[in-house]
Amino acid sequence: MTMILELEGVSRRRDDKMLLDGVDWQIQKGEHWVLYGLNGAGKTSLLSLINAYFFPTTGKVTVLGMEFGKTYLAEKLRSQIGFVSSSIQQKLPPQDNAYEVVLSGAYASLGLHQETTEEVDRKGVEILRELGCLEYANRNYHTLSQGEKQRVLIGRALMADPALLILDEPTAGLDFIAREELLESIAMIAKKPEGPTIIYVTHHIEEILPEFNKTLLLKEGKVFDSGDTDKLINSEQLSRFFNIPVTIVWTNGRPLLSKRVMS
Repeated sequence: MTMILELEGVSRRRDDKMLLDGVDWQIQKGEHWVLYGLNGAGKTSLLSLINAYFFPTTGKVTVLGMEFGKTYLAEKLRSQIGFVSSSIQQKLPPQDNAYEVVLSGAYASLGLHQETTEEVDRKGVEILRELGCLEYANRNYHTLSQGEKQRVLIGRALMADPALLILDEPTAGLDFIAREELLESIAMIAKKPEGPTIIYVTHHIEEILPEFNKTLLLKEGKVFDSGDTDKLINSEQLSRFFNIPVTIVWTNGRPLLSKRVMS
C-alpha cells in the first residue's frame, strides 16, 4: 500500500516546553484516522508539523513521499493536502460568495484572484451539489451559518483533489442537527474509493464515524496508543487515557462516552 504519512521518533520543543515527544505514526492510503486528544494534547502542533509549518526538533517526517529536510517542499506539499479549519474563515475576503470560496481551492488561494476555466467552474458546481451547498452558492460566504461555512470549506479543500484531507475540529460550534448533517457529508467523502485519506481531529468521542477505521490517542504531546478504532475505543482503554473511570457504548457504529458512576 502507498504510505501517506510516516513520523519516526518526532519531537518538537519550543523554548523549554516539549510540544511533541517521540511521536511515531504511519498512515496508509485507504485508511481514515481520528486524531483524538483533549485541549493542549498537541493536536495543533502535530497538524502544523504535517503541513510543514515547522520542522521537528528531532525525528524523521515523510508526508506524501516527501521527506522533510531533503528539499524545500512546503508549497508543493500543501498543494496536495486539503486543510479545513474554522481559522480559515476569518482570512477569506469579505465579498466572496460560497461558489467563489470553493473555486479558490483550485488555486490554493484565500480568495479568487483570477479568471477560472470552464473545467474548474464545472467541478466547483459538482462539488457544491455533492455537499448540498448549491442552493446557497451565490450567497455571501460570511452570511452563512457555521455549518454551511464548514461545508463550503470542505468543498474548497476538495477542489485540488488532495491526497490527504485534514479536518480540524470541523463541527466546533455546531448544534446537533448541523453536526450530524456535516458528519454525513464527511462519511460520503470517506466512502469514495478514489477519495482522499482523511485525518479527522476532535476531542468529542461521539463524532467518530464507522468510516474512521484507525485512531491515534494523543496525550501531553505523546502517542498514548494507536490502531484499529474498534479495538482502541473501549471503556478500559479510555479509562486509562482519561485517568478516570468511563464507559463506552457503541450505537449504530459510533461510540458514546460517559463518566462511570461508582457506587
